[in-house]
Amino acid sequence: MIDGLFKKYIDPLWEVPARPLARVFTANQVTLMGLGLIALVSLAYVWHRAPFWFAVTLAIAFSADSLDGAVARLRNESSAFGGYLDAIVDRYQEMIALAALAYVSDAWVAGYFALSGAFLTSYMKARAAMEMPVDNVAWPDLFERQERIFFICLALVCQSLLAGRFDVIPWALWLLAILTHITAAQAPLRRADEPGLVDVERAEGEEAHEPGQRRRRRQHQRDQHAHRLVPDDGRGILAA
Repeated sequence: MIDGLFKKYIDPLWEVPARPLARVFTANQVTLMGLGLIALVSLAYVWHRAPFWFAVTLAIAFSADSLDGAVARLRNESSAFGGYLDAIVDRYQEMIALAALAYVSDAWVAGYFALSGAFLTSYMKARAAMEMPVDNVAWPDLFERQERIFFICLALVCQSLLAGRFDVIPWALWLLAILTHITAAQAPLRRADEPGLVDVERAEGEEAHEPGQRRRRRQHQRDQHAHRLVPDDGRGILAA
């Protein structure tokens, strides 16, 4: 939701710290460095088990990961592969961070459902994009990646403040699981309610019998649909 509603205001802010990186590293290298940084701070949390410092370092690490899109825009090197790599790395980052939380808090079941909800949110939007025009601005879903990151960091801060009195993390993971699965359900509900969609399979079956002009018009419609599947976010991906 944050990415969809405030993207045009946030993106220019990332370009300031991204300028020095863009002189040295490619966007794909920045993406992979972000994965390494998340892995490092998560492993450190397993060792030091200080939730406040994990919240701080995780926020910094996830912020650094957001620089790859800005680097791609500055270097004019947005690509389909870069978007694909970034989407994969984002999923691994969440998996590593949630695994660290689940391990330290011994909340594996809650962690599993939180992770599956996060993954399904991403999958549902990507799958819907194969059927209809989708972009981050038009589809500001309830609990996308930015909201999940903020929620996890907030839960860690609360865990630090309430240390010894209440174990926040297991309950926070269960709440995260519920919110992510609700978010995942938004995509099929939108798919069912979207007006004016072309049934591609039926259209392909009928296409052989269509006059040339109508066939060209349908192909043009498909081309426009395909063009709208990928928003211009610097990495060429749907944020979820």
